[in-house]
Amino acid sequence: MGLASTGAPWFRASMSSGTFSLLSPRSPLSVPISPSRNVCLSSALLSSATLDCKASVYVQRRCTQNFRRSVTENRVRKVSCSLLKVEDGINDEACELVSGVELSLGEGADNIQAYLFKAVKNNNGTGILLLSDVFGFEDSSTREFAYRIACNGYNVLVPDLFRGDPWGRDRPKAMFEEWIGGQDPQRVAKDIESSTKWMVDEFVAAGISKKLGIIGFCFGGGRVIEVLARDRGACFGIGVSFYGTRMDPSIASKISVPVLFISGDDDPLCPVNVLRDMEKSIGSGAKVVLFGERGHGFAHRPASPEEDGDAEQAFTTMRNFLYDGLVVNKN
Repeated sequence: MGLASTGAPWFRASMSSGTFSLLSPRSPLSVPISPSRNVCLSSALLSSATLDCKASVYVQRRCTQNFRRSVTENRVRKVSCSLLKVEDGINDEACELVSGVELSLGEGADNIQAYLFKAVKNNNGTGILLLSDVFGFEDSSTREFAYRIACNGYNVLVPDLFRGDPWGRDRPKAMFEEWIGGQDPQRVAKDIESSTKWMVDEFVAAGISKKLGIIGFCFGGGRVIEVLARDRGACFGIGVSFYGTRMDPSIASKISVPVLFISGDDDPLCPVNVLRDMEKSIGSGAKVVLFGERGHGFAHRPASPEEDGDAEQAFTTMRNFLYDGLVVNKN
């Protein structure tokens, strides 16, 4: 369906042979994608490490080689009409709204890959960190969602939380616990911190944006709560958690910024009572939005026309929440 409410078409994104391509959701993907499995589980761990945004600004200015983009390693791609199959009735100008940049953050053992979507026109200068589900930062549904956010004026960084080893749809479900157990929570937290420092240097230290936003799906949605509890408003001014998994309500009281929880009321991986408990713990600014008869992953992986409609409504709810918190009411 078209996105009249967001001013941008809904594209499917894929990476194939080093080419970033976006296709209409009503046309076939370049690589067949099977329906999302309800395996977005995680191990909740609140790291004792705390990121001092003011300190990180100082360090990054003194030693920028750790987080600045490498001209030789990064490739910039303009999302242009030649790479898009555009839905009927969409103005060609929409094709030029977003640029994509492949990034290499950090050095040596701390190096991680990431992808940055930047609004080309009407960029509001605000950075948003998007944490993926277990299928990783190259997954088409995740990149499509990041593209749509960027179309609304934002700069969206999607890091590789799994160091090149995301969960694969072709893997036996019986192997999932072994796989997720190999994703060291401390390492994931450190990679998120590195991504945050890079965004602080790019958007906050440069005076472009005063606070960052953070969004996550399932595995990433659970990490959003951990990140905000550690951050305590230092770097992030707002958060959105889509059906986060294995979240610890006991740390929610440490969150000091508005948080939007979006989930289905029929999602066993994200119990409604857990969301309600965290909403109460966070207090003012926290909001739970539930969609009736929806399970896991519906907002970024809609599997039916009915889910398409709810996914659209969920996106609009998130978009308005971000705009009010990051653009209108800048902290």
